[in-house]
Amino acid sequence: MTVSLLIFLPIVAALAVLLFKNELAKHVALGFAVAELVIAAVFLIHFIPDSTVQFAVNVPWIPKFGIYFNAGIDGLSMILVLLTTILVPIIILTTYEHNYKNASAFYALILFMQAGLLLVFTALDGFLFYVGWEAALIPIYFISALWGGQNRIRITLKFFIYTFAGSLFMLVTIIYLYVQNPTATFDLSQFYTLKLTSHQEMWVFWGFFLAFAIKIPLFPFHTWQPDTYTEAPAAGSMLLAGIMLKMGLYGLLRWLIPNAPHAFIQNYANYFSCDGIVIILAVTGIVYASIIAFTQKNGKRLVAYSSIAHVGLIAVGIFSLTFQGMQGAVIQMLNHGINVVGMFFIWDIISRRTGTNDISQLGGIAKVAPQFATAFLIIVLGTVALPLTNGFIGEFLLLYGAFKLNLILAAVAGLTIIFSAVYMLRMYKNVMQGETNALTATFTDIKGSEKLVLVIICVLIIGIGIYPQPILHISDAAVNKLLQTIDYKITYGNAL
Repeated sequence: MTVSLLIFLPIVAALAVLLFKNELAKHVALGFAVAELVIAAVFLIHFIPDSTVQFAVNVPWIPKFGIYFNAGIDGLSMILVLLTTILVPIIILTTYEHNYKNASAFYALILFMQAGLLLVFTALDGFLFYVGWEAALIPIYFISALWGGQNRIRITLKFFIYTFAGSLFMLVTIIYLYVQNPTATFDLSQFYTLKLTSHQEMWVFWGFFLAFAIKIPLFPFHTWQPDTYTEAPAAGSMLLAGIMLKMGLYGLLRWLIPNAPHAFIQNYANYFSCDGIVIILAVTGIVYASIIAFTQKNGKRLVAYSSIAHVGLIAVGIFSLTFQGMQGAVIQMLNHGINVVGMFFIWDIISRRTGTNDISQLGGIAKVAPQFATAFLIIVLGTVALPLTNGFIGEFLLLYGAFKLNLILAAVAGLTIIFSAVYMLRMYKNVMQGETNALTATFTDIKGSEKLVLVIICVLIIGIGIYPQPILHISDAAVNKLLQTIDYKITYGNAL
């Protein structure tokens, strides 16, 4: 059994869902998404947590140009495969209280996007990676443009222009590496062995960085994000924040740093080197987004800015080039996806019940919906990284990696935890505590699919928080191999 089954099943599922309408379409989509999760679970059961690539497929696609359908799973991609296959059925389940016009197209686009995401996380060929990158962008564009809010067309177009422009920088960089490759292939392992000059690595670094920074997004490439997350339908916001932004973080680990380590690590003491610039941008984004989050009255926008701050910390962990920082980044990609999907679903429920996302118009919900209040609190605590929740182990490792890099930067980056606790708990207090009003007095408690989704999310938050070792064990050897590859290339000019 190869990874091609994971990649192609969602495409078949998307085509099949188009044959059904309305309620039946969502049930069929959920069935296929659960089947995809079962397949991923089988891969996980048979996965050996070492540094090798497993379940690989490598067949000629356009061999005349050195293009192969080359994909596989190692410890890094296994975490992202799990994230994708866990969250997609959850996201589909969150839509059960919605009635979308042309539902079959809506769910087909979600499944097609899942295929693109899985292709990105498993591709070992540069051209294939780019195809997956664009294949994931197209469905979310239409999901946001067709089912989004009032200003969806203008805002979605801005999102598309930003991300497509970044994609072009990445494509040029991949083609450049292909031209430098004497084997005339797009094979990632061959890219790792290229002996590039410092000047060449500099261009490779910035080409990849612009694409990934826009997708994550990092400051100052973030301006598309808050509006897009706010205007997109709830499921679209979950797909964007929960899974899609991880493409950029994964790209830093898999494609940027190993291909341009000299450009990245010229001099840790020189803040005008590549690593100095990008770390300062990431830390600046953490503080900036946290401060802006304090001022937000719209709950969905507050979550959007909170996401910018948290992924900025993940980026700092990656840029630290430490084992702890990178391990923290990998597990926090999973944890952030779970938590942010939970937060957006909370605000989807509030919006459907009250007709508003305005925090100042809410209050007293805990009195009339205690189960909802409990789930909301658990998700908030996971988001602010309370010990024994999933967010704690990831942010602890990220800060440890940042501390080993630079004490001052670690201290500033750590502000995200303090700021997050303040604005998240204040939001919870304003929405859930106090007296009910005309909007919240009739607020009904969660039931059915809503309760199922929130129970699953809360179990994941608590379960990973109490016992994160199985997740860390999956990526342990792969992170070590990545660091060895980087060190060897820096020392000897080519990778292992």
